[in-house]
Amino acid sequence: MGKDYYKILGIAKGANDDEIKKAYRKLALKYHPDKNRAAGAEEKFKEIAEAYEVLSDAKKREVYDKFGEEGLKGGAGAGSGGGGGVGGGTTYTFHGDPRATFAQFFGTASPFQGFFEFGPGGGNRVFGFQDDDMETDDPFGLGMSGMRQGGPGGPGGAFRSHSFNFAGPTGRVASKDRAQDPAIEHDLYVSLEDILRGCTKKMKISRRVMQPDGSTKKEDKVLTINVKPGWKAGTKITFQKEGDQGRGKVPADIVFIIRDKPHPLFRREGCDIRYSCKISLKQALCGTVIEVPTLTGDKIPLNLTREIVKPNTVKRIQGHGVPHPKEPSRKGDLLVSFDIKFPESLSQSAKDILYDTLPN
Repeated sequence: MGKDYYKILGIAKGANDDEIKKAYRKLALKYHPDKNRAAGAEEKFKEIAEAYEVLSDAKKREVYDKFGEEGLKGGAGAGSGGGGGVGGGTTYTFHGDPRATFAQFFGTASPFQGFFEFGPGGGNRVFGFQDDDMETDDPFGLGMSGMRQGGPGGPGGAFRSHSFNFAGPTGRVASKDRAQDPAIEHDLYVSLEDILRGCTKKMKISRRVMQPDGSTKKEDKVLTINVKPGWKAGTKITFQKEGDQGRGKVPADIVFIIRDKPHPLFRREGCDIRYSCKISLKQALCGTVIEVPTLTGDKIPLNLTREIVKPNTVKRIQGHGVPHPKEPSRKGDLLVSFDIKFPESLSQSAKDILYDTLPN
């Protein structure tokens, strides 16, 4: 039995050209040996390239569909005279260089190298691969001067946006001897309401971009960050090589770090949120009913008429915290603690009453 190229790409036998390209794009990026060091990734990367080259070529695909891999490569029993093959007697053999296939498709031999597209009038723009589920709204701007430089940034469990530098005709870039600039970090403050629902932030950066003549030019670019519900403070989002470009240098990564925006009512504690309710000593001792606010804007009544509220009392309202980052359908709790306000002074008659009433 020969190789099942359709199965390798994860597509149906009747897939169209766009479906074939989309499948190759996804799998080639996933299994490229420059970013996937798992055992078997390189061999998988080669199989993906071979499958794409056959199925993306109408003549090769026609022969493969009729006679399979053996017929395509000149195996026995294929074709009208047993010789078979592509194009009336010729046979097809994969050239064995999946990087060449990758470079022909993407314009670069590695997901960590890259290319410019030179547009009309000599303009150029940097291309990048981004997650397909990014959304776009809620824009606001940020200049490079508002960032700080730090150590190399990592994905931190968030998405990556891969960007690229120029690659020559062979798709190879000699960048091993060039040191990368330190990562540029910026704190991104997100409200608890946005952490509850998830949101999209657009960060505008200004950077130096290489021109065809070797000079650099300042350009603006908008980086899109799709904040997922429940993301923890400290989560890092890395945009690779989106810093200033220059001759003989590798652009810095730009890293955004999620921070909790101070909230007037709540404080996040993991997936729980805490609300401190101010009550009087009278309410604490004699009982009261309070309304607890929530992140959704609703209020939840809390009946304290049958108990004494102590300074260490905490009430837990389940399911009104923020989502768990790995399980957004499950939420933390709303914790209600109490700030008991004592009177500044008491009259003598009040003291007498309390003295006679309260236990020793």
